[in-house]
Amino acid sequence: MPQKIYVGLVGDFRASVKAHKAIPLALEMAGETAGCDVEYEWLATPSLAQDASYAGKFDALWLTPASPYDSMAGALNVITLARENGIPFLGTCGGCQHVLIEYARNVLHIEEADHAESNPDASVLFITPLVCSLRDVKGPIFFAPGSRISGIYGSNEAVEEYNCGFGLNPEYKSALVDSGVELTGWDIEGDMRALELPASRHPFFFATLYQPERSALEGRRHPLIAAYVDAALAAQHRNMVPATSISNA
Repeated sequence: MPQKIYVGLVGDFRASVKAHKAIPLALEMAGETAGCDVEYEWLATPSLAQDASYAGKFDALWLTPASPYDSMAGALNVITLARENGIPFLGTCGGCQHVLIEYARNVLHIEEADHAESNPDASVLFITPLVCSLRDVKGPIFFAPGSRISGIYGSNEAVEEYNCGFGLNPEYKSALVDSGVELTGWDIEGDMRALELPASRHPFFFATLYQPERSALEGRRHPLIAAYVDAALAAQHRNMVPATSISNA
């Protein structure tokens, strides 16, 4: 009987969102390669705003696209939980943007750090509009040689699909790098498109402004999502605690 892993999909599920359709398919494809079944549950952000401990029951967490979230607090709480407890974590598109905000507030201690989409009048706009909106377009990504993500892809280049209008305010790039965040993916203009925490700080913590899950809609298994599932398997073995059965949403 195949092993099962349990993934918490954090976000406010909408059937019309392309990424929300793609993610279960991407997980299924990665699970087939890993020889395991992947069960998942959608976790609405308001349910995590006061207490995110329920999310700690999962083998891995994924902060999904389609922000602004119904509760930014819920989304940020899950990022903190995963980052501080070594839970395999992936944040894509809006998930990546909120990873940056969570890190700014809780690690860089920029408490006013905010998002131009949900709070355009904030005193510190850590996430700002992209110069050119990336809506349903593909583009090249360049990875830092020797980075974990380049090893996962087996290449220093890839072509990925976006549905994104916001990204890191370049003014804060140096502060992130100085604090130990590894900005390991860029577009052709040199703008950040992927980040990771080093292995010494976290077993698997990646965030991308692009949406790797969309590859599943073209019938392609994605290497980053395959690595994510592998990390969830490793975490389950490491914890040696049987996960509770979860019904798919």
